Amino acid sequence: MSEALAAILFTIQGRVQGVGFRAWAAQDARRLGLTGWVRNASDGSVELYAEGPVNALEELYARLRQGNGLSTTVSIQQKRVTPQGATRFDITY
Repeated sequence: MSEALAAILFTIQGRVQGVGFRAWAAQDARRLGLTGWVRNASDGSVELYAEGPVNALEELYARLRQGNGLSTTVSIQQKRVTPQGATRFDITY
């Protein structure tokens, strides 16, 4: 029996632009078997849409809070959304 898929739109605030955060987050999401996208927002935050098993989304959240060693996460907003059927994880611009 496979685990139900879920989707979350994360908005990560802090020092997350210009420090390799998107590439790192995309790599972690792929490693966890998630699909979706990550992009810089005009307000200096990073938006990340991910879909996949709930346990993988929870692990991604924990990793986003820790950051990549160069970033500083101040807050993360999470919004449950309807899965879009993404087939890979992309960095968008």
